[in-house]
Amino acid sequence: MAKIVSVNISDRKGEKKRSVASALALADQGLQNDVHSGMKLRQISLLAAESVDKIRRKGLPVQYGDFAENLTTEGIELFTLPLGTKIRIGADVVVEVTQIGKTCLAPCAIYAAVGDCVMPREGIFARILSGGVIAAGDEMAVVR
Repeated sequence: MAKIVSVNISDRKGEKKRSVASALALADQGLQNDVHSGMKLRQISLLAAESVDKIRRKGLPVQYGDFAENLTTEGIELFTLPLGTKIRIGADVVVEVTQIGKTCLAPCAIYAAVGDCVMPREGIFARILSGGVIAAGDEMAVVR
């Protein structure tokens, strides 16, 4: 079963996100109270816990949200999903994958510490098609 393990928001760009119990996903906007809300294609970011574990195995004690991801997930290899893939989260939320990975203009603190960062390769971005509350523990599934 794939699920959300952490919901993370920040009110400032370029910083780690803090974990919250739940967040309201607004259709065609993003997560309420998150700095990236309102962007056209990168309304919400997702990174798998399995990707975070790769950096932990290199000796850096990173936490969920440290990669500035909104949703830390488990059970889906996110970066292998084609653009346009739809993912259902919980009962109401549906997102559509709009970007896989990202270009980092400067090496982040994680890269500086261990010589690697997974977000540029394995993080994904999506737009919110259908809104609702997202909470840690919510099930998620690729919509076929």
